[in-house]
Formats: sequence, structure tokens, C-alpha cells
Amino acid sequence: MARHSKQHRDSILDTGQRAPLGVYAVLTAVFSGALVISAVLATKIISVGGLSVPAGVLAFSLTFLATDITNELFGPRAAYRIVIAGFVTLAFVAALIALAIVWPAAPIWDEQEAFESVLLQSERVILGSVVAYIFSQSIDVWLFARIRRATGGRFLWLRNNASTAAAQLLDSAVFVTVAFAGVLPIAPLIFGQWVVKLAIAALDTPIVYIVVALAGARLGRSNESAR
Repeated sequence: MARHSKQHRDSILDTGQRAPLGVYAVLTAVFSGALVISAVLATKIISVGGLSVPAGVLAFSLTFLATDITNELFGPRAAYRIVIAGFVTLAFVAALIALAIVWPAAPIWDEQEAFESVLLQSERVILGSVVAYIFSQSIDVWLFARIRRATGGRFLWLRNNASTAAAQLLDSAVFVTVAFAGVLPIAPLIFGQWVVKLAIAALDTPIVYIVVALAGARLGRSNESAR
């Protein structure tokens, strides 16, 4: 039974059915969009419950939500495809930002200095995002799949939160160090970002269950993970 379920997940994207591809396309769009905008928003530091965190924390947390749902519905190979797609998107955006910065401004526009002050910081944030991204997203996908196998497909809440907690700790440490070292105190930012991400992961658990149940029904899968 487990083997049949695995084969179903691994092959579902190759069936040509509209529903699977539609669900997968939405998850990929959410992942890539949240990833890119989080790098731009992270140039501002906000306060959440007294903790200092980059403003992109909510948007970036959505990427883990998207990969966990993808992993649950389609398996780790499909989740890795989303991670690769996000990496390509982020690299492409970084290149476009760099081009926009060096492109000569029109004579009637005198905001180049302000433009650079924001987007040059975004370039460093994007670099931090890419470095952290390579490690954290891979760990999230791998650990989620391992826990799923170890629990026989049960306890979705456990693998959703445990994989995110481990991956987000690594992500926060690497991202904040690369993006803000020498500019801001990094220890409070690492701790604050990780705590807020854990809270978001806990709060989005019902969303994972709802999306998996609805999409699973549409895909013709039984929702064994809801137990």
C-alpha cells in the first residue's frame, strides 16, 4: 500500500491531468513570489512582540508552507523541483536588480542615490537568501519526507513543524549573518526571526491540513496524514 502511494505521488505530475498540474502551478507561484518579495522586504527591520526581525519574515515563511504542502501531496521530488524553480527565480531577479542599478538614469530622474540605497541592500539580502536557501530548503524537504516515512504517513502536524523548525534555524543563522553582519547586531535578529518563524509555522498548521484535504480530494487521494 505504501509503495503504491509513493508511486502515485511520484507519477502524478506526469499524468497530464489538469487538477494536479493546476495545484502544483499555484504552489510554485506562491513559493517563487513569496521568496522574491521576502528578499526585498527584508531590507526593513520590524518589531514583532518586542523582537527585531526582517520584514520579509512572513513572506519567507510561506515558502516552507508551500514546500511542505507540495511534499505531502506530490512527494519530495516535486518539492525539490519547486526549490530549484525558486532558486532560478531569485537568481534572475538579482541579475535584473543589478542591471537596473548600473543602467544610466534618465536626465529627468534624480533619485538614483535613494534607488541604490534600497536595492544595493536588497542585493546583499538576496545573496544571504540564496546561501541560506540552498541549505535550509533542502533540509526542510528531506526531513519532512523522512518523518513522513518514519510515522507511516501520520502526524502531518509533526513533520510540518519539526522540519520547518530545524530548517528555519539554519536559514535564520545563515541569512542574517550574510545579509546584516557588520551592519546590525546579528544575534538578536537570528533569535527573533527564528522565534517568529516558529510561531508562524504553528499557526499555519491548520492551513496545511485544509489545503492538503481539499487538494487531496481533488486529486483523488485519501487524506491519511490527517490522523
